[in-house]
Amino acid sequence: MSMLAIDGGAPSHPGSWPSWPPAASAEQRALLLEVVESGAWGSTSGPLCQRLADRFAARHGAEHGIAMTNGTIALFVALRAAGIGPGDEVVVPSYTFIACATSVLLAGATPVIADVDPEHLHLSAETLEAAIGPRTRAVMVVHLAGSPAPMDELLRVASRHDLFVVEDSAQAHGAHWRDQPVGALGDAGTFSFQSSKAMTAGEGGLIVADDPELSDRIWSLCNVGRERDGAWYHHARVGWNLRMTELQAALLLPWLERLDDEIAMRERFVDAFRERLAERDSGATIVPDPEGTTRNSRHLLMVDLGADIERRWVAEALAAEGVPVDLGYPSLATIDAVASQSRVVPTPGLDARAGRVVWLRQHMLMGGETDAASAATAFERVLGDARARRQLS
Repeated sequence: MSMLAIDGGAPSHPGSWPSWPPAASAEQRALLLEVVESGAWGSTSGPLCQRLADRFAARHGAEHGIAMTNGTIALFVALRAAGIGPGDEVVVPSYTFIACATSVLLAGATPVIADVDPEHLHLSAETLEAAIGPRTRAVMVVHLAGSPAPMDELLRVASRHDLFVVEDSAQAHGAHWRDQPVGALGDAGTFSFQSSKAMTAGEGGLIVADDPELSDRIWSLCNVGRERDGAWYHHARVGWNLRMTELQAALLLPWLERLDDEIAMRERFVDAFRERLAERDSGATIVPDPEGTTRNSRHLLMVDLGADIERRWVAEALAAEGVPVDLGYPSLATIDAVASQSRVVPTPGLDARAGRVVWLRQHMLMGGETDAASAATAFERVLGDARARRQLS
């Protein structure tokens, strides 16, 4: 596509969207400088990683928090702490990031790639039940794009089959299910602080849990097998150095104070975008949340184009209109590197919907209502042109 819009005129949006992550705040800069000057850069010598873990856990309704290197490792450690290993199966949704499957493989277990609900693209009771086999010991529930998965029905199925429940909350900092924060609804909740996430230190991860024994095992696995009150060279189990640094915690701690405001900003964008889409009758709609969602943290905005049209052409045309979109995840079942080591369940629900969905990334949702209106105009122009092309073909 050229730099001109699809009709050869001016694009719907100038293309200047907020950057992510935003510039460091005064509070972040001050805390970073304090850590640098202290020389206590590691979590074994400074207080900030534990302070972050405690405050983050409380913010998400959990008793315990453990900070670590990244979100993928958080998933692995949660499974390992639950005793998941060779011979075990872990159900993961087909529409998610590859780390959900690779963390299972890292634990020595087998991923079971399950279908998702065609309406909201999360696991459902039906798709989870269809994936459970005699060796299934855990389920990884993904809160996709900031939208909580339907936890009531999933927890009922997990309880019936005695499954360990890991909530992958990497995209859902601050999201709520029936007015409860995600993360502490299952057995363990994992979070990511990678560069694209709603809170970021470039990298980093964290696990929240209520069970003190599970929490102690998680801590031990991230601290080379030590025990919290044990001797420095006493290693009760095999573990690794998976600790976060104090510099990362310095970036993340002040973010807890502004997370709510940023979620509200993204929600205002989504409300304005939804309203304009409806007014313009573009055919596009926002993928709905599962019933029971009381707060979507809006890490991504998933938009259904409304028809099976050539998404790559639509994405190129939207980019020319100044509104770049992402085509989203490929099904895990189509990624041979993990599918060849997994048990794959048929995915008709995902196959029926995913080919019509595009994403607006988080940094775009930090724009204002004018940006939202321009984005809706771009969708109307591009999808109108796409429909016209189909009629002529």
